[in-house]
Amino acid sequence: MNVLLVGNYENDLHVSMNRYAAFMEKGLVQAGHHVKTVRPQDCFGQLRPSYRGLGKWLGYIDKFGIFPLVFRSALRWADVVHIIDQGNSVYTKYLKSFPHLVTCHDLFAIRSALGEIPQNPTRWTGRKLQQMILKGLREAQHIVCVSDATRKDLLRVAGIPECRVSRVYNSLASGFSLMDQREAENRVRKLFIDPSQPFLLHVGGNQWYKNRLGVLRIFSSFRKLSQDRHFTLVMVGKPWTSEMRRFVAEQGMRDVAVELTGVADEDLRALYSTATLMLFPSLQEGFGWPIIEAQACGCPVLTSDRSPMNEVGGNAAVYCDPEEPESAAVIVKRALENLPSLRESGLVNASRFDSSVTINSYLLLYEKLCANTSGRCYVS
Repeated sequence: MNVLLVGNYENDLHVSMNRYAAFMEKGLVQAGHHVKTVRPQDCFGQLRPSYRGLGKWLGYIDKFGIFPLVFRSALRWADVVHIIDQGNSVYTKYLKSFPHLVTCHDLFAIRSALGEIPQNPTRWTGRKLQQMILKGLREAQHIVCVSDATRKDLLRVAGIPECRVSRVYNSLASGFSLMDQREAENRVRKLFIDPSQPFLLHVGGNQWYKNRLGVLRIFSSFRKLSQDRHFTLVMVGKPWTSEMRRFVAEQGMRDVAVELTGVADEDLRALYSTATLMLFPSLQEGFGWPIIEAQACGCPVLTSDRSPMNEVGGNAAVYCDPEEPESAAVIVKRALENLPSLRESGLVNASRFDSSVTINSYLLLYEKLCANTSGRCYVS
């Protein structure tokens, strides 16, 4: 089968989506299929490489002016098209009679544009773009959601018939597994973290739903509860916001809260393999990759008792209310008394998200779509 994957515009810096495209391409090739990945190139965008300001508008020319010409030419080769990010569903209008599907990772941007998420306001241009994306989803032949929570959001927001929406869990990236202890400790030392001292870990960006200030509040409350002052907090991701820096200073945590940016995958794996516990109290997620990444590396996880976090973490994580830092700190303290059991159950849970299951699920859908291009159900 010839599978054409539609990836993301490079200047938009969608790291997780670029990883997802690479995962799909590798998995499909290993399964014996022919794969090409096309994405909008930065023609005008190279004049100002950015996803903001003038760079954003130059990117629109690349994405909506130039790329459709390349895309339609590439269709001559393909048997099926897979748009790997719902943000690119605007291209479904070129696929009216062509077998295709879209993977939907979350509905946050669309819901924000609709006013459902007031803490993430959207400007006029953003609302117009999300209207185009939602229209593209409604016109798609089939949509795959990465969790039941995302599928529920899509069915409600888009009004798409259930027969056109499936759920296929994301899979664990092949590199994430428990690292040899000596290698992990050496890598962590190079990040100026002492692996002989216990530390809590957080992995995430500065999106509103990541609740990074909440992570700091949980850690602050934990320090007040715990008699052991040797614990530090290591936060991997984007640079701290000014609000986060102010909180760290006010709580006297400058020496015990560590900010790490630009961490390579193998170094992240080392952190997972040496951390005492990972804090992942997100307010919302489309899936929650760090949960299974940590578990696969033997790191116990505390996350939010909300879907899809509890959907992904299963019975192997400990859960909290992400908006109640004091009670979450109590749960952290209690979890530290049960680490061996959490490590073992986490390893078992992470094994549910095997890459072959994901790839085979998509291949089955590709075959059904190719065999049934005229029999699909449409939104009237």
